[in-house]
Amino acid sequence: MSQSLLDGQAEAAPGPARPLDPRTPSPAGRVTGLRQALRFVLRRPGLLLSVVVLVLVVLAAFRPELFTSQDPLKGVPSQNFRGPSGSHWFGTDELGRDVFSRVVHGAQLSLKATLIAVLVAFVVGGLLGVVAGFTGRWVDDVLMRFVDILLSIPALFLSLAMVTALGYGTVKVAVAVGIASVASFARVARAEVLRVRQAVFVEAARSSGARWYSMLARHVLPNAAGPVVVLATLDLGSSILAVSALSFLGYGAPPPAPEWGTLISDGRNYLSNAWWLTALPGLAVAATVLATNRVARALDGERGRRP
Repeated sequence: MSQSLLDGQAEAAPGPARPLDPRTPSPAGRVTGLRQALRFVLRRPGLLLSVVVLVLVVLAAFRPELFTSQDPLKGVPSQNFRGPSGSHWFGTDELGRDVFSRVVHGAQLSLKATLIAVLVAFVVGGLLGVVAGFTGRWVDDVLMRFVDILLSIPALFLSLAMVTALGYGTVKVAVAVGIASVASFARVARAEVLRVRQAVFVEAARSSGARWYSMLARHVLPNAAGPVVVLATLDLGSSILAVSALSFLGYGAPPPAPEWGTLISDGRNYLSNAWWLTALPGLAVAATVLATNRVARALDGERGRRP
């Protein structure tokens, strides 16, 4: 009888609990993370304002009709050089076109060019850094000497040389700005790959006979991508400035396309009697750049505090 009782207790005894995968967050963990993120933003008024500015810029880029119904290319000559007012928030230009409408529709061109530039720098620079850091030996030396050459040339001069070779246009300006930023992404990606290669779990995977592509895809890239993504966020602000600078110099989309840099360039001829043509589009560019940098610094700081 005692033996059967022991057998019943053994059958009723629960087995060992299976450990949960820490990389798979539970629904409750997702809700908690969302609450922490909201609390983090709401406790910082400057960060909250920056997020609001970026949301408005993104909405203006994808849905400009939410902000204005006026045609950015159609002007009324009888209403030229009107100052900021209730009917024209940013005033009108020399052809009677609404400047606010042109700034809103110009966000699409400028944001498109900025995203292309960051994507080019992220993909090309990240690929160079990963190949150099993971392969090593003479491949690392050759690629890093090429990166050093890129770093020795000022970014704006390199962008000017590239856009002169590629030609004018929004996409070509974006590609030129992206190529000028390749070197910084390559250096960061290489440093992170070298750091992860020396980790214990990578050495354990190598000792267990894992293939190089398996180690690269499962261990090296996921653990080295964080700083490169943060750098991409930080590079958004400088890319907006670079794209606007090249558009200001006349390398962007041809008139009457309302790119932000082109708007500032067109308004400088009328600073004495129509200051708003340059000041208000410039204020939009400055606000976007400052908001992007503030959000990027917050993401970088939050990542640095995590264990």
